[in-house]
Amino acid sequence: TGAISSLQRQLEVQESQLRRTKSEKEMLQKKLRERENQLQAMSMKFCSLRDERKHKDIMATMEQENCSLRQLVTEQESKLAQQSKLISELQGTVSQLQAEALASQNHIQKQREAQEAMQSQAETLQHKELQTRVALERITSRFERYRSKVIQATFSTAGSKPPQGELTDEEVLEAMQKVINERTEFHQLLKQKG
Repeated sequence: TGAISSLQRQLEVQESQLRRTKSEKEMLQKKLRERENQLQAMSMKFCSLRDERKHKDIMATMEQENCSLRQLVTEQESKLAQQSKLISELQGTVSQLQAEALASQNHIQKQREAQEAMQSQAETLQHKELQTRVALERITSRFERYRSKVIQATFSTAGSKPPQGELTDEEVLEAMQKVINERTEFHQLLKQKG
């Protein structure tokens, strides 16, 4: 944006110089026409004069002045062409920088939208993670209660020794299997005895 503003200021200065140069050129062309008219008028006057030598000197001086004016007009036209070219180049640079600035703004906007989408997705995942943790805690709590009841039921049977310390799942399973086997054997025994 700073580069564009600087170039636009430079462009305004060049345009101002261009207008000034055009004005100078027009003024010089006007002077040249006036001089040529004067020369023509004087030429007509001197035609009637007898002093041809004086007439020739004046004509030569005016011709020199006209030549100088033509040269000055040529220089001004050259300057005008250079300034027009510079203005055209500056306008092209300004247009290019504006296009690049617009492309950068579009890129930044897309990045911002992508970041917002990712943030929204992250928030959704965090919410799902929280829900999963809550569900896991519930399941874990229910499992622990169920395990506690299984242990209590297993070791509350007659002849079972209460557990010493923390039990592994394998130990609980073995104890349950033992209770089931004993009850099955007792049931078979009752059947046999009628």
